[in-house]
Amino acid sequence: MTTTAPYATGAQPADRPTVGALTSRAGVLLVLTLFALYTLVPPWWLLVTATKNKGYLFTTQGLWFSHFDLGTNIREVFQEQDGVFLRWMLNSVLYSVGGAAVGTLVSAMAGYALAKYAFRGRDLAFNIVLGAVLVPASMFALPLYLMFSASHLINTYWSVFLPSIVSPFGVYLARVYAGAAVPDELLEAGRIDGAREAGIFWRISMPVMSPALVTIFLFQFVGIWNNYLLPVLMLSDDRLQPITVGLANWRAELNNGVPYSLTITGSLLSVIPLLIAFFVLQRYWRSGLTAGSVK
Repeated sequence: MTTTAPYATGAQPADRPTVGALTSRAGVLLVLTLFALYTLVPPWWLLVTATKNKGYLFTTQGLWFSHFDLGTNIREVFQEQDGVFLRWMLNSVLYSVGGAAVGTLVSAMAGYALAKYAFRGRDLAFNIVLGAVLVPASMFALPLYLMFSASHLINTYWSVFLPSIVSPFGVYLARVYAGAAVPDELLEAGRIDGAREAGIFWRISMPVMSPALVTIFLFQFVGIWNNYLLPVLMLSDDRLQPITVGLANWRAELNNGVPYSLTITGSLLSVIPLLIAFFVLQRYWRSGLTAGSVK
């Protein structure tokens, strides 16, 4: 007696997720949802609150628009204390753009040298860089203050600018990227053609390293822009403060008549340069710049 097979030859039953798989997926989705809410709710609240009339900040629904008065809020921010907010913004731009640009160049030169030149103490120098990456930035605040105090640079632009151009993480990233993305054959070809080492670095290696340099610049820019401890420790002149310290000072003066709406709207405006930097520089992240350059 023969029996008929339930499935044709070669056919397989449809895959059905088990209860455990469904539970796992639900757990992952829940965790991702919580992280998304944790990331998106604060900026959404900031945007919504900055648009409200200052008389309705605490009497309306916190996560939705009402009594729209963003123009007045922005105008009051720039008029407060004779327009000091604009000065704070310009200070932050000066510290961040200048510090990030010089810091990126220093990181590129140091990382390239560690990756492509053999010299005594190279491994020790790279290990020191790795150790500096692991040390929190706040640990350097007091030693830097003592150094700049002895140099009579406290309460000057230099006391914030000079520490900002040093980035151990930038050196590390440049070293790793240069070692992986800059072929030794390109450097040898440049030397055979008679190019000097400086010319090889600027004309050959720097364009190849551009994705890493953009990343270093953005990390430096964001880190300097959001830095609070260093400027509040180094600067006492209100006209030299960056936006982070200025907004914190406004927040501390709520009892002295400074409206809470100034801090909220100022915080929203302070995010705009960061967004502009990301949107402008994201197109420079390219891969495969050396594809086809080495046979």
